[in-house]
Amino acid sequence: MRALDWAVLGASLLFIVVYGVMRSRRQKGLEGYLLAGRTQAWWTVALSIMATQASAITFLSTPGQAFADGMRFVQFYFGLPLAMVILCVTVVPLFHRLKVYTAYEYLEGRFDSKTRTLTAFLFLLQRGLACGLTIYAPALILSVLLGWSIQVTTVVIGGLVVVYTTSGGAKAVNETQTQQMVIILLAMGVALVALFRVLPEGVGFGDAVLVSGALGRMNAVDTTFDLSNRYNLWSGLIGGTFLALSYFGTDQSQVQRYLTGRSVAQSRIGLLVNGLVKVPMQFAILFVGAMVFAFYQFVAPPLWFNPVEARKAAEGPRGAEMAQLEAAHAEAAEERGREALNLVAAGRSGDEAALAAAKTSLRAAHAKAEEVKGRATSLIKDTLPKSEGKDTNYVFLRFVLDVLPTGVVGLVLAAIFAASMSSTAAELNALSTTSVVDVYRRHLGKGASDESLVRISRGLTIGWGVFAIAFAQYASRLGTLVEAVNILGSFFYGTILGVFLTAFYLPRVRGGAAFWGALAGEAAVVAVWALTDVSFLWLNALGCVVVVVVALAVSPFTGGRESAAA
Repeated sequence: MRALDWAVLGASLLFIVVYGVMRSRRQKGLEGYLLAGRTQAWWTVALSIMATQASAITFLSTPGQAFADGMRFVQFYFGLPLAMVILCVTVVPLFHRLKVYTAYEYLEGRFDSKTRTLTAFLFLLQRGLACGLTIYAPALILSVLLGWSIQVTTVVIGGLVVVYTTSGGAKAVNETQTQQMVIILLAMGVALVALFRVLPEGVGFGDAVLVSGALGRMNAVDTTFDLSNRYNLWSGLIGGTFLALSYFGTDQSQVQRYLTGRSVAQSRIGLLVNGLVKVPMQFAILFVGAMVFAFYQFVAPPLWFNPVEARKAAEGPRGAEMAQLEAAHAEAAEERGREALNLVAAGRSGDEAALAAAKTSLRAAHAKAEEVKGRATSLIKDTLPKSEGKDTNYVFLRFVLDVLPTGVVGLVLAAIFAASMSSTAAELNALSTTSVVDVYRRHLGKGASDESLVRISRGLTIGWGVFAIAFAQYASRLGTLVEAVNILGSFFYGTILGVFLTAFYLPRVRGGAAFWGALAGEAAVVAVWALTDVSFLWLNALGCVVVVVVALAVSPFTGGRESAAA
């Protein structure tokens, strides 16, 4: 990195922290601290919702996901627009009318205290762990760039977010997220333009798409129905809808964003804008990864994208073998580059037979290079026991550092940091709110003043920050980060959604039944994940259905409140 890159990165981080603290100094009272006084306009709500989703994991791991597996991950989001419409009709007006601080607060009025506490606990568990992943991602950047201890780096990054989140609460989160989204969108647009400018001379946009598609990286839609296939049209539409309903309708990190809206209409518009923008935005990020893949068909890529692990393997007891693999990979990459140029020429010729033959030759050359990569993966696993055995999370980062011009590198890194800070801040804000409203005020501090609750909320923000930083130390063991965070959520989202759907649409089901349904749903999710190869997206539907069915079945035999509140 050059001085300009460091200047862009440093100025961006400083601006975010200072802006967040300054813009939220006048927030007073519990409602002001936790919900920004319920005064936010729809564009702030929309940008805040998008920024909460767009963690650094999105910009580090998602391009790597497309590099390794193609565009099909976009199907994960196909159910999101439908979920936004459903939530706008049902959840948003209900939560606004009841003036709740958290989604789980509603459940006590509908069911009972233990159901509220159980769902709040499930949220705190999964979101506290997920927060650790969002902190780990940018820490990974600095550890690779500077050789810093990743443990120290997670503390530094997490600490920056804690400063303005603790100081300004929800107002600071919303205000900074607006600025962070501007940085994120600008950086990804500039990065995509810069990517096409660094393609080999004579290779254009269409050529890159042709090469990427020939090797299966433009596979955006898969209509095959297969429960073990993680990403296809059906898992995205069905499982993805259930996941999105739970994430945006019951996850406090998102619910809190639209509870800050000044009216039902403003919150609804914010959600709908997110539904319209999210799929194209995710497609664009994946497309960047597919184009990085195309670039490395013409230009020899690193044998191993994690430079730290590559250096350790080269200096280890099997260093000579690693050197041989490096040479073999360079030779295979050179052959693949020639075949990629041949494919471009065949594509421009209009000769279908020549095009088909060129695709076959490129695939053979690519398979040869991947075979060498596979041997290197095995070597690194054997010689570096702590290695995750994948370098997917490093693909985009390595490309940015090695290839993109000065200034653009700093801007992209600033976007990654902005994304991480926006998600982490929202998560800490939600964790603190749920802890103080659903746990402390409900069970420990009845009658506590607003002033006291705000102080406790600030302390809990710091506490959850410490917890997330501690968990971040283990994130490197979880494989591809974008998949890890979604798998983690799928263990809990279906169960929580089932409780809320029961509350909304089954007025005769009583509190005790909902509680036992939630326990059964969570047990079913864990059992299916442990004993079968069913894809994680289906766990969201499974957990939800089990909760509803069990709640209906045991309702005649349980006591508790019966209500039509919805």
